[in-house]
Amino acid sequence: MPVLGLDTSNYTTSAALFDGQTGENAGRLLDVRPGELGLRQSDALFQHVKRLPALLEGLLKDRRDIRAVGASTRPRAVEGSYMPCFLAGESQGRGIAAALNVPFFCHSHQQGHLASAAWSAGRMDLLDAPFLAWHLSGGTTELLLVRPEGWTVAAEIIGGTSDLSAGQLIDRTGVLLGLQFPAGKALDEMYAQADACYEPRVKLRELTFSLSGMENQVKALAAEGEKPANIARFAIDAVSNVVWRATQEAQRRYPGLPVLCSGGVASNSQLRAGLISLCGALFAEPRYSTDNAMGTAILTWRALKAGERP
Repeated sequence: MPVLGLDTSNYTTSAALFDGQTGENAGRLLDVRPGELGLRQSDALFQHVKRLPALLEGLLKDRRDIRAVGASTRPRAVEGSYMPCFLAGESQGRGIAAALNVPFFCHSHQQGHLASAAWSAGRMDLLDAPFLAWHLSGGTTELLLVRPEGWTVAAEIIGGTSDLSAGQLIDRTGVLLGLQFPAGKALDEMYAQADACYEPRVKLRELTFSLSGMENQVKALAAEGEKPANIARFAIDAVSNVVWRATQEAQRRYPGLPVLCSGGVASNSQLRAGLISLCGALFAEPRYSTDNAMGTAILTWRALKAGERP
């Protein structure tokens, strides 16, 4: 019962196939000019529209057995959540579904992240019971209480940042150091070269924290001529330490719930090691931690299996 999933986030064009057990994801990062910190929505939408046909041709080839199509149509499954870039995947997905005479299902980008993380961690069962989750990315740093909702999941924000996302702090630090955007992987590689540890301490209020002060300290360290690797370590430690502490507090409030981590920042080696040691946290495989369409394909398959109709 193979299905097709599409996801056109602000930085990655993705398409995926899933048949209930195995899956294949094809994705490509959008082009961001050197020195810039992101893309305008109009530019992201334009790149998605240009790239989706080639991705689909390579993924689908001569397949004619697709039983349903799904796409991410908004960032979160809440009222008012909207970004134009998702129109690329939604419009092409609806067209493919109509041409094949199969159902089309809408999902949120966040729901897709949670589903792909659970599947790639080998824990699809998580989607059928409550759990805690971190969605750590360039645009989102949210601590979620996730509950099953039929074939999909509902996520309630219980913590996270009040200003900058973890990915924004890391990417802005990387661009300041002359790295290409997005800078997470390069900053992670620099970490091992650091020879100083500043032990940044972000204030945690309940389960919420602010990272804007850490960005100011990063700029101050750069102005003082600090070694780039030490600045990279400062930024990563700032994010990791507060995420660890927030996780401990969340587990105190919601005892017994497993913790699942998704989003590009969740692939950071320091953050992962600490959370695994702290609470046995579960992580998506690195390639399914970043933006991908596998989650939308998984949720589309679950909807089809449940006998849902759009």
